[in-house]
Amino acid sequence: MDAYVKHNIENNIATIEFFHPEQNSLPGNILAQLAETITNMGNHNDVKVIVLKSGGDRTFCAGASFKELMAINDAATGKVFFSGFANVINAMRKCPKFIIGRIQGKTVGGGVGIAASTDYCMATQFAAIKLSELNVGIGPFVVSPAIERKIGVSAMSQIAIDANTFYEPSWAREKGLYASVYESIETMDEAVQAFAKHLCTYNPEAMVEMKKVFWRGTEDWDNLLAERAAISGRLVLSDFTKETLKKFS
Repeated sequence: MDAYVKHNIENNIATIEFFHPEQNSLPGNILAQLAETITNMGNHNDVKVIVLKSGGDRTFCAGASFKELMAINDAATGKVFFSGFANVINAMRKCPKFIIGRIQGKTVGGGVGIAASTDYCMATQFAAIKLSELNVGIGPFVVSPAIERKIGVSAMSQIAIDANTFYEPSWAREKGLYASVYESIETMDEAVQAFAKHLCTYNPEAMVEMKKVFWRGTEDWDNLLAERAAISGRLVLSDFTKETLKKFS
């Protein structure tokens, strides 16, 4: 299957789905489409709640495209590359509608940032998380503000430093990333739909105002995440990272 971003609206619930055949690792064009779709659905008059999901049943998101990462040869290109997830996170932050995350499987790097940027996140027992950036000589600079906001500095630092380890969904729930964890995709999907339908019964204006409260203090993230993208864009050009990436080619 080819990569895609698609959406549908039913009963005031917008479902946004992204997919890439390489374990849902996302290249720049898919990230751009995803950010644009989130913004459009947030501004759609018929939408009260958004469900964000990925295709497939094994991996929610394996982070950014490794092929694109390995092709970076200058700092400007590097900043643009790492700005992909920054733009998605900022689109989610600014979206006036609640976003429910539906995490069916493992999620790595930028994918953890997406999960952390949802307003309410539901997962399966297979949805382990890992921040693997340090393994290749960079760090989770762009996504760490979103993760830190959700689970705190201590827990974020733990998974960022322990870059080889997948942390179980139970750990992610304990730290506040996941609101609930289900035994199967089917039971999670039932819960996601029931929860989304229930949210649609609330006052839309109240939800908009609540979202502003939840994201208070993040007004500088347009600049902050751009600065973080520049850091990663510089580090990916280092001799250490270039040599490390050769092992994956």
